[in-house]
Amino acid sequence: MKQEVIEHEELSYAPCRYGNSRMLFRGPRRRLDHPYIAFIGGTETYGKFIPKPFPTLVERVMRQTCVNLGCVNGGIDAFVNDPTIMEICNGADMTVVQVMGANFLSNRFYSVHPRRNDRFLRASTVLEAIYDDVDFSEFSFIRHMLGALYSKSPDRFDIVVGELREAWTARMKNMLHQIGPRSMLLWFSEEELSDKHWSEREDQLQADPLFITRSMLEELRPMVQDIVVVNPSDGALAKGTAGMQFPSSQSAAASEMLGPACHSEASAFVIPALREHLYAP
Repeated sequence: MKQEVIEHEELSYAPCRYGNSRMLFRGPRRRLDHPYIAFIGGTETYGKFIPKPFPTLVERVMRQTCVNLGCVNGGIDAFVNDPTIMEICNGADMTVVQVMGANFLSNRFYSVHPRRNDRFLRASTVLEAIYDDVDFSEFSFIRHMLGALYSKSPDRFDIVVGELREAWTARMKNMLHQIGPRSMLLWFSEEELSDKHWSEREDQLQADPLFITRSMLEELRPMVQDIVVVNPSDGALAKGTAGMQFPSSQSAAASEMLGPACHSEASAFVIPALREHLYAP
């Protein structure tokens, strides 16, 4: 019983800020006046409920400062519009960019919260015209809205997906241009990286990163040093929440996340890729 309580106590993330950024990041705060590796991404990079997320594991093995700039439920907008984050990434020896979904960004059809990118703010007049039979005031979260739009009309929904993918690609190119050439992409997901239609995937609208295809990443390859693909093994996935720390009220949310064993596998893929591009002659 004592061990169970310890495993499920709430985790302290030692939140910190860098420069003029309004975002709170996972601490402890790292020094930026020595060589460092930057990590940006969503919930997995931040390591919600994870005592030692993969950036921490990379830091331990490589013995080089790793700056965790992950954001829970973060999308590209949380980073690309923050000059402080872009400056930190541009100054890094390497920046590892976790591939984030195309749903969590503002686009021609709807706007998201600038930092909490999973929050729906408003629909554009264009989307309201396409879905004139939907009351957008009912939605607070992006996935809820997208699910409702798909249920209302799969044919019209394809227009939305196309817009999100175009916006994602343009925003990624903007971000990678600001970061500079010392960067790599990380696909860290249960989902296979492929060009399979999103609706044919087992999790459909619950998949992460949502709506991203292999072809979309390949379009970005000339701008990065590498694309690292990590699909956790069945063995790592089977360990579930073992080793995670969370309050009992968050057990359902924790069960949907990649656990410590998956983070260990991610670090095992990221470390050799970093060594190859940082230290190879």
